[in-house]
Amino acid sequence: MDYLELKEYLGAEMLCVDKALDQAITFIESELESDIGDAIRHGVMSDGKRLRPILCTTAYRECGGRAEKDVYDLSASLEMIHAYSLMHDDLPCMDDAELRRGQATTHSVFGEDVTIRAAAALIPAAARQALQSARKLECGASGAAVVVRELLEAAGAGGMVGGQWLDLLGEGQTLSPKELDELHGRKTGALLTASLVMGALAAAAETETVSALASYGRSMGLAFQITDDVLDATQSAELLGKNPSDVDLDKSTYVGLYGLDQAKEHARERIADALGALESIDIDAPVLTVLARYVIERER
Repeated sequence: MDYLELKEYLGAEMLCVDKALDQAITFIESELESDIGDAIRHGVMSDGKRLRPILCTTAYRECGGRAEKDVYDLSASLEMIHAYSLMHDDLPCMDDAELRRGQATTHSVFGEDVTIRAAAALIPAAARQALQSARKLECGASGAAVVVRELLEAAGAGGMVGGQWLDLLGEGQTLSPKELDELHGRKTGALLTASLVMGALAAAAETETVSALASYGRSMGLAFQITDDVLDATQSAELLGKNPSDVDLDKSTYVGLYGLDQAKEHARERIADALGALESIDIDAPVLTVLARYVIERER
């Protein structure tokens, strides 16, 4: 697969993920007050890359999974968790951001109270979404519980939320390489890794394959964050669609720690690690191979 084919693949996958997301959000809207539902739709359906859902569907497919529609429903649960994290991350008590994915942040439109409650409602909704959809896949009812546990552990204090906490504690401080890797391994990497693991588990992949994809995800997650730091240092807020940057918030970044060129090299090393993990298992994974390189060559 080359980059042109990857671009077409990503576009087609985004359409399928967005269809599943729209169905999930429509159902949630029917259960909640209109302002909460509107805020959820604003936060979830904005113009994101859908990387986590696409990693899930790709891992599922490249591990032999065949239930195409239901895996998109599973992947939607990852974007719901990701969106909740962004909605809370942007709040005035955290990053106080005005722009996200090229549009006004959810709290800027709906207010803090509604945004807090809307984002919190996405957590149990995502768990339900994951459980109901995973039951229909190769992992079956018993494996579905393992899939949901993977999602919630990645989202919780040991993963994404813990990383957000470390991120706030690190404002105004110069973090060591180890501290910065731990922060982003949790804040960014945990959910990326869970995306791959959930896809593999849903396809009833062998334990060795699941473990290798987890290693791939951890390395890719760090490379993704390093590239974000590089883009923050070299691209405009208008192109990236977000404001403020981590530098504006006085946070440690890989560019600040290593310099621009060395940060780029550090990202390439992590991608080499990710590809090494893929090569250690006996599956044909052309999309995951090209996706790894795409992570550090993207422009936004």
